[in-house]
Amino acid sequence: MADPYEKSYQHKNDSGDDYDFGTASGSGTGPSELVESRPGGLRGFYYHPTTQVVLLGFVCFMCPGAFNSLNGLGAGGQIDNTTSANANSALYGTFAGAAFFSGSINNVIGPKRSLLFGSMGYALYIGSYLAMNVHRNAGPFVVAAGAILGALAGLLWTAQGSLMLAYPTEDQKGKYIGIFWSIFNLGGVVGAAISLGNNFHSTTNSVSNGTYVNWLPRTVHYWSPDTAADGRPKQDEIWGLYIALRTDPLVVLLFPMFFASNWFYTWQFNEYNAALFNIRARSLNNLLYWMSQIIGSISIGILLDQHQFRRRVRAFAGWGILVFGVFAVHIWAYFYQRNYTHESIPPDSEKIDIYDSAYVGHMLLYICCGLLDSMWQTTAYWMMGAMSNDPAKLAYFAGFYKSIQSAGAAGVWRADAMKLPYMNIFISTWALLVAGLVFLLPMIHLRVNDHTDYEDEMVAHMDDLGELRHDR
Repeated sequence: MADPYEKSYQHKNDSGDDYDFGTASGSGTGPSELVESRPGGLRGFYYHPTTQVVLLGFVCFMCPGAFNSLNGLGAGGQIDNTTSANANSALYGTFAGAAFFSGSINNVIGPKRSLLFGSMGYALYIGSYLAMNVHRNAGPFVVAAGAILGALAGLLWTAQGSLMLAYPTEDQKGKYIGIFWSIFNLGGVVGAAISLGNNFHSTTNSVSNGTYVNWLPRTVHYWSPDTAADGRPKQDEIWGLYIALRTDPLVVLLFPMFFASNWFYTWQFNEYNAALFNIRARSLNNLLYWMSQIIGSISIGILLDQHQFRRRVRAFAGWGILVFGVFAVHIWAYFYQRNYTHESIPPDSEKIDIYDSAYVGHMLLYICCGLLDSMWQTTAYWMMGAMSNDPAKLAYFAGFYKSIQSAGAAGVWRADAMKLPYMNIFISTWALLVAGLVFLLPMIHLRVNDHTDYEDEMVAHMDDLGELRHDR
């Protein structure tokens, strides 16, 4: 995978004019000819931004994509959700701590090594559920595997966020986010299809061993990093974390949006899918959920890239769509949630099957949940991309995003493990989404401009010797 730190950049602004980002030293000169011509042949195809984002999508297809298809079953495919909730709480707790500094680590070791190390925990985590199916007392191993995955995954997602937002031009960021999100979620689609095939004739509430075994090969990711770290001293990168916040303090207005962005999974996966449906219906729901993610991310990405409109107009339009989606989905969901509790549907009770008359309406709501999720995540990434074009700064922003997102997820998964009422978790989900939108509105007004000037917003410049010098 090509490294954006090593390249010269020329992008188009939203009016279609070329402007030069300069090299990694920040020596952009404004509108100009290409700093270097793009190589031709296979090498040119490999270095093309679209190719790079597609490759990035397939990395996540094989790792977090499979993880999502497991979590999307509800309770990790088990009957009792306590172990999976505790494992997710441990996962997101360590994720939150590690991801806060993963932007600094990524900028020291480089995005390829970050992707390599960040992908290592997924096979262990999925394998732990296979162990749980074989040995019912393996719950502590599942929780420990979740903690290990969380400690590593921050690197993968920070590298992913910075690369995905740094490769495209300003008027194509929605498109590239949509490409990545679609390929990444194909991992969830493939995993869910495998689960559905394995469990279609089952009317029980938990998956077979074969479901976990079939996921495992798809989570083993072999990678040969060929890009060295960029030579930035570690102390400069910790300083850069502070500089990113100091030079762009309005990023904190995105934090409530980040915090809510994984909170809703707990209600969707455990309090809705696992609580109401048998394993056959859960598997079909899971497949449809991740398929709807592809549609949602592409749709909102196309809207956000309509460069005949000013970028600020598109930002407010995206906000309006999220407002409509949040209230439409949760008003609909409320009329289902008010009719059941932990006590009314114990884990071993008979659940909704795909042939039941109640299934279609409940399934359509779950599809809408998937659409809203992908639109929310795509918009969050697009907003970060509207604030910066600097790969180093985007790595910090992506680290903030995953850290705060994971802190919220750790809390709500722990609440689920403690058997808080379904309605409490549902109301908290709705309230946090609304809060994220409330804080996003002034951020759009104050910070989203029609064009981001690369030289004005860089975290740091690199001199000819590869040393960072901070100009602010």
